[in-house]
Amino acid sequence: MWLLMAFIAVPLIEIGLFIKVGGWLTLWPTLAIVLATGIIGTHLVRQQGIKVLGELRNSMSQMRDPLSPLAHGALIVLAGVLLLTPGFFTDAIGFLLLVPPVRQAVIGFLASRVQVASFGGGFQAGPQAPPDPRPRYDDIIDGEYADLSGKPKPQDTPHKPINKRPSGWTEH
Repeated sequence: MWLLMAFIAVPLIEIGLFIKVGGWLTLWPTLAIVLATGIIGTHLVRQQGIKVLGELRNSMSQMRDPLSPLAHGALIVLAGVLLLTPGFFTDAIGFLLLVPPVRQAVIGFLASRVQVASFGGGFQAGPQAPPDPRPRYDDIIDGEYADLSGKPKPQDTPHKPINKRPSGWTEH
């Protein structure tokens, strides 16, 4: 229901703002503003996207939870879409989403409404200790065996290729 309301309300707001601003500034300055916000928004989205991508790489290389940079990146992409959509209302929301404290507030709001369920040993949201990069050997059983069947082992028999033709995967 909320999505339907947004699809109805946003275009109506944009049309109303175009009429008001166009009547106040006339046609060409209004179109110039819409074009300028798209160009400036694209530049800002690119800058912040590169910054968030660096944060994501750092969190992955340090084995930290990448959820925050991913959420910021998703909101930056949404801001880019809104800034490329012609209109004053969508531009205002897009520019607001480019402000890091606003993004953090939106992420906090959305996180308070999301319920995370986990099933036995999977990923769990929330603060946790970073995983130990060393391998664990708790469930390895070391043992020796002897083959009493008398059959030759695969490594003792010479390998005979079934098909002597090349597979065709390497032919150009």
